[in-house]
Amino acid sequence: MSVSLVGCGLSDAAGGEDRTITMIVTESAPFQEPTELVKEQLEEDGWTLETTYVTDIIQPNQAVAQGEYDANFFQNLSYLDQFNDDHGLDVETTFAVYEAPGGIYSEDYDSLEDLPSGAQIAIPVDTANNGRALKLLADAGLLEIDESVEVSELSQGDIVENPQNLEFVEVDQQSVAQSLSDVDAAFAFVRLAAEIGLDADDAVVLEGDDVALPFTCVVAANPDFQGTEKAEALQEAFQSQEVQDWFDDYQGGVLDTAFDVDIDEAWTEVQG
Repeated sequence: MSVSLVGCGLSDAAGGEDRTITMIVTESAPFQEPTELVKEQLEEDGWTLETTYVTDIIQPNQAVAQGEYDANFFQNLSYLDQFNDDHGLDVETTFAVYEAPGGIYSEDYDSLEDLPSGAQIAIPVDTANNGRALKLLADAGLLEIDESVEVSELSQGDIVENPQNLEFVEVDQQSVAQSLSDVDAAFAFVRLAAEIGLDADDAVVLEGDDVALPFTCVVAANPDFQGTEKAEALQEAFQSQEVQDWFDDYQGGVLDTAFDVDIDEAWTEVQG
């Protein structure tokens, strides 16, 4: 874990106003770099943003739920919903930042049809994301799945037919791209593939727009953070033109921002 702390907070003239916001953020470019831009913007408006950067996907929600941080930025809507269910938490979405598409990549094969019988495919271990790979494979005709199950809840237990005897290797979502050389193919987020030098065009197959909403990346916090001055200041900074410009430049604009998402409606849809 790496830590980046700024200052010790600001107070108003009466010494009573808390102008410090604390966040725990994943140590990955599309999360970390926009957050640093946000830090600069908030400082100009008299706020101090204290950030801790981590590489795991468990600590951020636990830390927010325990009140150690005001908010986190590392996950999509579907993952948050699943994590709350699994751990009995009530962390909520605060606002959306960007869409996080994924795809299947391979160092050895140019198409899914080329995958051999018994091919090993790495997929994210968490329930909220591993079904995305299964859905892509099913759409390509390599698997038959229970179509009544939503993609955000789909798992290996919902595979009806696997005629090519594909073998799935479940890996932490942050490490799937790095596992590519060890398997025949791997499902990875476009942003993580980009970090190892792969463009979206390098994917064997990419997800379509129909799965964008559940996998939109959000800032999340405890319910009592919602609607506060801190939350509003944070949202304004994250959904600024400076952050938009960063995403436009990142890897040729491969990640679309989601500033216009109605977060309450989206959260209700994902939970439902």
